Amino acid sequence: MLVVSLGGSPSQRSRSGVLLDRSRRWLQERGVEVVSYQVRDFPAEDLLHARFDSPKVVDLLQQIENADGLLIATPVYKASFSGALKTILDLLPERALSHKVVLPMATGGSIAHMLAVDYALKPVLSALKAQELLQGIFAVDSQIAYGEGSALAQLAPELEQRLDESLELFFSAMARRPRPLDPNLLNDRLLSARWSI
Repeated sequence: MLVVSLGGSPSQRSRSGVLLDRSRRWLQERGVEVVSYQVRDFPAEDLLHARFDSPKVVDLLQQIENADGLLIATPVYKASFSGALKTILDLLPERALSHKVVLPMATGGSIAHMLAVDYALKPVLSALKAQELLQGIFAVDSQIAYGEGSALAQLAPELEQRLDESLELFFSAMARRPRPLDPNLLNDRLLSARWSI
């Protein structure tokens, strides 16, 4: 299985990034390959000028095409998800998430921003035709404590439990999702079938 992880924070150190890191480790322990991107990895000029042919955007799209699932996490600013993340999502084709399982996550300063996942991020992911859009995770900033030095960040027990449960659902959904048929295999089956009229 292959998962693409996309972080929406422009900051080097971010709580939404902590959720993605924790999710990446959880999936890798179960044999899932995870390819990670952050909005700060993309050249600002490419995003600003909507360069669909940007090498970094083309690479992201290729990885998404090959992926079984997408993890996406963002901080909440002004009751919505990150504008840089929206710019990247705008560069993806309309059906970029078809046949994909998507787990959206967001972090914010207070519980008042909780609905940003459902009312801001999920509609955009639906417009990209996500096959299965799981219930999102919202974490209040105070539930995530940065680790000092090389120590890992710590999650509040309640958040850690919700994240583990969501990752279990994500993993299961990817394992059971219908696989698109290879057009060549379908063509071979049609040609070798015994037809009677």
